[in-house]
Amino acid sequence: MDIFENKLLSVLERYETVKELLSCQTSFERKEFVTLSKELSDLSELAREIEALFLKKRIFEETKELLENSNNAEMKEMAEKEIATLKSAIIEAENNIKILLLPKDIDDEKGAILEVRAGTGGDEAGLFAADLFKMYEMYSAIHDWNFEILGISENGIGSIKEASASISGHGVFARLKFESGVHRVQRVPETEASGRIHTSAATVAVLPEVEDFDVQIEERDLQIDTYRSSGAGGQHVNKTDSAVRITHIPTGFVVAVQDERSQYKNKSKAMKILRSKIYEHEKLKRESLRAESRKGQVGSGDRSERIRTYNFPQGRVSDHRINLTLYKIEKIMDGTALDEIIDKLIEFDQAEKLKGANS
Repeated sequence: MDIFENKLLSVLERYETVKELLSCQTSFERKEFVTLSKELSDLSELAREIEALFLKKRIFEETKELLENSNNAEMKEMAEKEIATLKSAIIEAENNIKILLLPKDIDDEKGAILEVRAGTGGDEAGLFAADLFKMYEMYSAIHDWNFEILGISENGIGSIKEASASISGHGVFARLKFESGVHRVQRVPETEASGRIHTSAATVAVLPEVEDFDVQIEERDLQIDTYRSSGAGGQHVNKTDSAVRITHIPTGFVVAVQDERSQYKNKSKAMKILRSKIYEHEKLKRESLRAESRKGQVGSGDRSERIRTYNFPQGRVSDHRINLTLYKIEKIMDGTALDEIIDKLIEFDQAEKLKGANS
């Protein structure tokens, strides 16, 4: 038995162990229970694929033996065809398993905190930021994810300075994590009388949404200020100090939320965002020590990196990291074709990681 098969057998053994632990043990610390449950979930698909591979290999050996021992010409022809089909299926199954065995981002199954900010380009940048925020909201609806708006700072005329949302559901972060970066738009603004194309930009940040136990925040490290929230246009204006601004003193991160009438709700939303920011900050510090291993990633993960251009006059969207261009801008902006880009980004990332694993 080769090293690869031994590894697969050890995976099956661990799968059975975790299953038994969860079914037999009744008292767990919350963190331990969550960790084991997640491990079981991660191993389930892999275990199914390994068992299916072993079955294919067993049938392959039996068919090969049949071919060697048969004198029936028709039977031998059938066996040869079956062997060719099984060879192809075994190679495909092994490749799928190798992808599943790749080290996973520990945050892939988490929800996400989405932040969209207008960049260069004045009002047009604010309008584009609003369009992007709406795109992710519609994309979330397509995937049956829960999209909760945490805060919006509006400029009027439908544009935004910045907006944030909590997105929860299965594998949210895994699908959205490559969206972080600068998104550029080229189009004729509605206010442009001469028909001149403007270029503007918005910045997208996708952070893993974390639980209380994922990151410890000391009360003494927080400066919490309350103030009276205000809004433009049809937004309400509070007569009480319900808006909350939280400063995390060690990192300097500041989060302000004023959308709810309740100070408690605003503080809860602000803490949700702050936890994710601190968690990502710590994670990036750790990963910077392993910078060489990140060379194969899709893009640098730097939010100042320009990752995508949306060209409305030509109806195209180009992702610069994988040199992909799609001429279906309307379907991408309404969320229905965004998966075509995200799937390619995930495939590219997996291929790069496989190269690294095999080198």
